[in-house]
Amino acid sequence: ILSPNSGNKEITWMMLEAGAETDVVNSVGRTAAQMAAFVGQHDCVTVINNFFPRERLDYYTKPQGLDKEPKLPVKLAGPLHKIITTTNMHPVKIVLLVKENPLLAEVEALQKCYRVLDLICEKCMKQKDMNEVLAMKMHYISCIFQKCITFLKEREDKLDGLIKSLLKGREKDGFPVYQEKLIRESIRKFPYCEATLLQQLVRSIAPVEI
Repeated sequence: ILSPNSGNKEITWMMLEAGAETDVVNSVGRTAAQMAAFVGQHDCVTVINNFFPRERLDYYTKPQGLDKEPKLPVKLAGPLHKIITTTNMHPVKIVLLVKENPLLAEVEALQKCYRVLDLICEKCMKQKDMNEVLAMKMHYISCIFQKCITFLKEREDKLDGLIKSLLKGREKDGFPVYQEKLIRESIRKFPYCEATLLQQLVRSIAPVEI
């Protein structure tokens, strides 16, 4: 059972990697993340909410059922896990993490990765203890991977071109229109319309004009 009240996010991470349970509730019915939020340890909340056990990803590196090949090559599990567990969700950061790893920065590798992310997203929504936050995160990263594929296929400047597009600001006020449209597109494509988190995001974004 995880107890993050000390506020040390490194220790929280180590405990999670050692198998600490995040969904167990204490005597007042609160999980570790809820207790951390209650006492103002927001870094710990972020660590807990972004944690994804490596073994859950390794599941896809082994053939399942009638599959002859695994859905995810073993060599991609480490680089993908690094991106899945990152707490910085800025699209440029995610593209940079892809770009810095030659194993990931290829069309075929990214295709396998985004399909696995979509499977994890589906599992998060259909499991008994639904995890909308993790499902949305997997979907969002999947959408960025798909955009990376488009640029790798169609642009000479490849991922550098995507980074430039994401950072480019509108002339009159510097607003990053391309980045905003990418994020909104990923929200719009989230396949589980009944999700509370999706409805909250739509309500907060819809009135805001680009």
